[in-house]
Amino acid sequence: MTTTVRATNAKPVQLDSVSKMIIEQLQDDGRRSYAEIGKAVGLSEAAVRQRVQKLTESGVMQVVAVTDPMQLGFYRQAMIGIRVKGDTTEVAKSLAEISAVDYLVLTAGSFDILAEVVCENDDQLIDLLNKEIRGIDGVQSTETFVYLKLQKQFYNWGTR
Repeated sequence: MTTTVRATNAKPVQLDSVSKMIIEQLQDDGRRSYAEIGKAVGLSEAAVRQRVQKLTESGVMQVVAVTDPMQLGFYRQAMIGIRVKGDTTEVAKSLAEISAVDYLVLTAGSFDILAEVVCENDDQLIDLLNKEIRGIDGVQSTETFVYLKLQKQFYNWGTR
């Protein structure tokens, strides 16, 4: 299992215009070849490969396949708002170990943590809530927001 942690207090990485164009090319089509990207940004295939490797190794970007959960048999998605008593980071570490959790953030406001989950069906969601999430020390209460329809999900916000 891969866990991605982004620190909000980290200094932003300064990217040159070519690296930004490479990222934007991959956001548009993650399958685009290094040769094709090279033509678009004015670099050789090898130079693009090297830059992409540096960008991924540094954690600036990931190149992943985004799937449609419904087509893979995961018919229930939900966002779970979690109120915590005690250390939110400890609860978050426990939640991160649950395979059904695909997105996890510590928040300010009505909930201490938001966890997006992907389940096969409602029975699996009920088990996840009752047997796993609510059983974690420090979880005070949960509120579940069941997804009815995914209206928009994009990862191409570009660079600044």
